[in-house]
Amino acid sequence: MNYYAIEGPIGAGKSTLARLLAAELGYDLLLERPEDNPFLPRFYRDPASGALPAQLAFLLQRAGQAEQLQQPDLFACGCVADFLFDKDRLFAELTLAHGDFELYLKVFERLAWNVPPPRLVVHLTAPPELLLERIARRGREYEVSIEADYLLRLSAAYRRYFRQYTQAPVIEVDTSRFDFLRSPADFHELLSALREARGGLRLPRDHLL
Repeated sequence: MNYYAIEGPIGAGKSTLARLLAAELGYDLLLERPEDNPFLPRFYRDPASGALPAQLAFLLQRAGQAEQLQQPDLFACGCVADFLFDKDRLFAELTLAHGDFELYLKVFERLAWNVPPPRLVVHLTAPPELLLERIARRGREYEVSIEADYLLRLSAAYRRYFRQYTQAPVIEVDTSRFDFLRSPADFHELLSALREARGGLRLPRDHLL
């Protein structure tokens, strides 16, 4: 399946970049729909009681979207997604209590066995203070209780995950120094990196500093 996945912590700019790339490449767009998860506001208010239902709702949503990726006729020209299916487990491990996580894993393993890998992953990073600034700017009411410590732990979990990820090349983009939205030069640098399609690349590269 010819698709790119954009990943990173909350506020990193995944959906924005996914839309830009899809428009530039003439690809279809597959976006997460957090607003469709009825348990998400409860999770942010009370993580202890809301984590498991919110996580399972996200898992089922992403499983349905992954089924679409298994039907090439739906995305004949290619696709850009603002999520990687496996990220769901990463969030679950970070937020669920041990017993709940064991239950979650049983469901996850039933759904994940046939999910196609992307052609390439773009991993967006940013310091927690910048993520919080972006989250505040977009003004989603259920996100107002997100704290810097949670974003710090989430970013660290992403780094650990992608250090071991082998299913596709990964390009890491520091969005505090690389502005694909406002700088055409930066965006074209990213397009060039996508064409190279090799892992272990970080943007901005040294010559852009």
